[in-house]
Amino acid sequence: MHEPTGGSRRRPVVVIGAGPVGLTCAIDLATRGVPVVVLDDDDTVATGSRAICWAKRTLEIWDRLGIGQRMVDKGVTWSVGRVFHGEQELYRFDLLPETGHRRPAFINLQQYYVEEYLIARAADFPELIELRWKHEVTDLTRTAEGVRLAVATPDGATTLDAEWVLAADGARSPTRTRMGLPFPGQRFEERFLIADVRMKADFPTERLFWFEPTFHAGQSALLHRQPDDVFRIDFQLGPEADPELERQPERVMPRVRAIVGEDTPVSLEWCSVYSFRCARLERFVHGRVVFVGDSAHVVSPFGARGGNGGIQDADNLCWKLALVLRGEAPESLIATYDEERGHAADENILNSSRTTNFMTPKTRAERHLRDGVLDLAAEAPFARSLLNAGRLSRPCSLAGLSLQTPDPVPQAAGPRPGDVCVDAPVVDAAGRAGWLLDSLGGSFTLLVFAGAGAPDPSRLSGLPPGLRCVVVAGRPLALPGAEVLPGAEVLPGTEMLLDAEGVAGLRYGAGSCAAYLIRPDAHVAARFAEIDGQRVTEALARACGRSVTSAQEAA
Repeated sequence: MHEPTGGSRRRPVVVIGAGPVGLTCAIDLATRGVPVVVLDDDDTVATGSRAICWAKRTLEIWDRLGIGQRMVDKGVTWSVGRVFHGEQELYRFDLLPETGHRRPAFINLQQYYVEEYLIARAADFPELIELRWKHEVTDLTRTAEGVRLAVATPDGATTLDAEWVLAADGARSPTRTRMGLPFPGQRFEERFLIADVRMKADFPTERLFWFEPTFHAGQSALLHRQPDDVFRIDFQLGPEADPELERQPERVMPRVRAIVGEDTPVSLEWCSVYSFRCARLERFVHGRVVFVGDSAHVVSPFGARGGNGGIQDADNLCWKLALVLRGEAPESLIATYDEERGHAADENILNSSRTTNFMTPKTRAERHLRDGVLDLAAEAPFARSLLNAGRLSRPCSLAGLSLQTPDPVPQAAGPRPGDVCVDAPVVDAAGRAGWLLDSLGGSFTLLVFAGAGAPDPSRLSGLPPGLRCVVVAGRPLALPGAEVLPGAEVLPGTEMLLDAEGVAGLRYGAGSCAAYLIRPDAHVAARFAEIDGQRVTEALARACGRSVTSAQEAA
């Protein structure tokens, strides 16, 4: 499928790259009514498991896009990690020890499944998403109207004009190279072997990390369970390892056998030898070309920050781009993607670099520090905080950045402006159990905590027109068999929820925070001790990148 040179109409958005990040961008934009063309120079999904650890925040984003449950159903759920030194267990940690969350801390799911499911979901938008396989971008020219792409297709060369281009073409991004953009960072010479093996084994469904294990002397190793009886094993090899030699099955399998034993039936599914770098573009936004995922920033694989960070890039960018395309926000709003996700990239790179330096000390002083921490960690809790086997991916706070309104109740419990929303069990007006996050995200929403029953409608007067409102009541006032949340009819267009277990009110500090303004990416834009229409209007204007002064004058 292609169009002859010179005959292409200008498309609102073209995404380069049909990996997890590019496909997530396309689906997100389609849910907002934005047509998208996705170009990929291949026509297959990823080979090997590649990215496998998908964090709770990523699953919540995919829930909003209608694909989270399929990922969870296939994936292997886990929250516990265990760290060993030799044969001794130093400590274990639980990434989600409390209940009352819809999604687990992590699932393990091979990247090829993730891509398959995202492609299937994209097919649900035939009028909005056009996937063009075997379409390789060969040139890019920025114009006054947007971007012109030269594309090589199986049927010949063509051009494609776009208002915006999202470069999701990976760590070796041809788009980045074509535009001559520096990609500064730190390269780590240490080499690692990554192997997917299929076997029936009783390893627990946990993240298992070894420093200097008896089966791989002097190095480190990591093991994760995946679906289909496949296990991911990472072996540290050292900087002098020969990649071609070490990926040979006759070299890989003895290392695997040293972990699983000689009697365990096991087969090698896929393997690779890699080194890595931590690097980022100075700016992610270059006119109408925006870089997302690994094309914008790369980190080491320890901590699962690469793929998850890329999905959060999509979550941050797409609502902003949709507002700009609809003329509801100034184009300058896209610069806040660079501000916010650049901040997140710096945080990820810092954590990733610290992990790698701890795992692979380069100097005698670093080695002594690492060894001392390992010696103390089994008995001294303070040493465990210094032990770094991978600080696992967490959503980045945007506190203090330009779209957030300064916090008027800084001592209150609950998420602060810039924090991502937390989930909680709720009951809807018809008595059906559900989750709070299902009612947040996608568009700007005012989340109101009303105490018992529905609030006085006058409290919600003066709010910006079109702003969604979700009211969470502390307890029902109806008798058994009656309407669960009486009074919903006096709040037309407002969604009523019941905090039946009291978890939502506790997590959001309902005693001191009356309301939250929630961004389309489910980050808190502002919170309020009491509802004030003018302050909500100003906070909404700020979060959309519009002038707060104009909002004040309009009010």
